[in-house]
Amino acid sequence: VDESGAGDRNGRYGKRHKILGVLRDALRQKSVGIIEMIPEKGLTRYAKPAGLIVSLIPMTNPELTPIVTAIYALKARDVVIFSPHPRTKKTTFEVVRLMREALKAIGEPEDFLQCVEDPDMAMVQKLMTMGDLIMATGGPAMTKAAHSSGKPAYCSGAGNATMIFDETTDIEIAARNTRISKTSDFGSGCSADGNLIIYGGIYDQMVEALKKEGGYLANDEEKAMLEKAMWDEEGHRRVETVAVSPQRLAKAAGFEIPEDRKFIMVVGDGIGKEYKFSGEKLTTLLTLFRYDGEFENALKMMEEIFKVGGRGHSCGIYSYNEEHIHQHALRAPVTRVMVRQPQSKANAGSAENGMPMTSSMGCGVWGGNIVSENIALKHYMQYTWVARPILRDQPEEEVLFGEFYDPSVKRPS
Repeated sequence: VDESGAGDRNGRYGKRHKILGVLRDALRQKSVGIIEMIPEKGLTRYAKPAGLIVSLIPMTNPELTPIVTAIYALKARDVVIFSPHPRTKKTTFEVVRLMREALKAIGEPEDFLQCVEDPDMAMVQKLMTMGDLIMATGGPAMTKAAHSSGKPAYCSGAGNATMIFDETTDIEIAARNTRISKTSDFGSGCSADGNLIIYGGIYDQMVEALKKEGGYLANDEEKAMLEKAMWDEEGHRRVETVAVSPQRLAKAAGFEIPEDRKFIMVVGDGIGKEYKFSGEKLTTLLTLFRYDGEFENALKMMEEIFKVGGRGHSCGIYSYNEEHIHQHALRAPVTRVMVRQPQSKANAGSAENGMPMTSSMGCGVWGGNIVSENIALKHYMQYTWVARPILRDQPEEEVLFGEFYDPSVKRPS
């Protein structure tokens, strides 16, 4: 936090649960020899190490991502070279140093884990060509660089987490979860709530509940000031207001808010590239949108928001209507939908859901990635499949083609 100037010191300790969760998942899985047998198909799967992994570390998680990567990599028998973000290189280097000491203390080679001390772009590009596999946790630029290296790469994508609150929402629980998700590490994570689409019949109640949880509703003048503080004239996100407290964010914009406020809310007046607040914020600010009428209207708003940014990453819904949840999952152009959970605490795995624990989330083709799931132990390995003969499994053509089967079409003799 001190090195980067971003994030919440107290919130960092809250990420410890992720490390424990990753360790839980790693200990419960096999990574050596036979890891799967499918007798009915005559198939046996063997796990092999991926080899030398080059891990690109983001500024927003300079301590968590190396630890998560190290646990999975060591379990899979890989070697890792970490490349820190320049703004947090000291933090990452120190974390890796401590892990190297731990390896040495138990008699294992400390060079299983290595770290670049003073990274620059040329060095990182060279490093990526030397590895067997790249793990790149970061934004679009990092993803593009990793995929352009000529080596296999698992990458993550940008977020713009959007939540729908329908008429069945438990307002108190939803407000509390929103506060937990939005304020974690001052909203540094791509999974932190960015946009709330709230049913008109509960809109006012929801806003009041959010205020009780520490939300500050900015007026139109303050909203305009916030926009200038968060984006430059070309529309680029200003780094100095990324992952900062709401008080610091307001001060950067030119006004003050009470010390007990935990996040800022603005009312969305449109969706699109020209409406900056409908895109990713990466700080302690979220945008409120209202929908009236049918649930279809909420889905359309959600789809439009993801055209602005965040396709492939995640969204959520507060609802007890299973048909709404189903329709949301069918329509959302994302790889994760969290139901009635604090988004930033649930996306990457939680003790209260079944998602694999991770700090890196593949966002599918939507997000320019190759996988549509949490990057976990299985991605740190490669596999050998052994196939034994089984009884012939080839249905007759008339079964396969069904109504389109034409018996007059003869096979060549």
